[in-house]
Amino acid sequence: MTKEILRVEKLNKFYGQKQILFDVDFSINQGEVLALLGPSGSGKSTLIRCLNGLEQYQSGTVFFSNQKIDPTEKTWLKLRQKIGMVFQSYDLFPNLTVLDNILLGPTKVQKKSRAAAKKEAVSLLQRVGLEQYVNAYPRQLSGGQKQRIAIVRALALHPKLMLFDEVTASLDPEMVRGVLEIIKELSEKDDMTMIIVTHEMNFAEQIADRVLFLEDGHILESTAGKQFFVHAQTQRAREFLESMKF
Repeated sequence: MTKEILRVEKLNKFYGQKQILFDVDFSINQGEVLALLGPSGSGKSTLIRCLNGLEQYQSGTVFFSNQKIDPTEKTWLKLRQKIGMVFQSYDLFPNLTVLDNILLGPTKVQKKSRAAAKKEAVSLLQRVGLEQYVNAYPRQLSGGQKQRIAIVRALALHPKLMLFDEVTASLDPEMVRGVLEIIKELSEKDDMTMIIVTHEMNFAEQIADRVLFLEDGHILESTAGKQFFVHAQTQRAREFLESMKF
């Protein structure tokens, strides 16, 4: 039986008097990969940030593991252990080593022993090919390496859902592939549930079970991944896909 991880009902978001998201409705099941696609300014990043409590929504309901979320800061602090998020800006602490950046959540938030958390951190670093940088500082790493460390940091908390917000947007083209391969592996080998905001159309086509296409804060269509790229339902989505071809 398919298990629902997240459900969003009639979510609305305003900045002052300006409405950014309009009655957003969708759900995601365990092991599913959902791609949020659309032109810049369509509300994709705002939506994904609402799902981690980084943005407050003004109305609507969010359910996580069939439990209605009470959108208070205290609630979100607990849920961020289960809803991991990786940003395009890495957000690593520059004064901490790679290892200490990763250990911060498991030891300070989840109260794991440093020895146990370190063992798992090293294992995760080996998985992404960066175990040799365990004692390095972020300033000594390339953009692609920093992004892989940010993914490891999120995975160290054992989240049920991962959110990726344009994680390759600030990377040089040659670094993009390595990061995308890690995300793809999480889907294929770990059956990780993921919501991904991306402008990498080839990647989205390979990995997405379903696509939500947004424009001006509205979901214009919700379509199976393969179908979206072959025959999008709306003219606007077809125009968008055409504009993304190189």
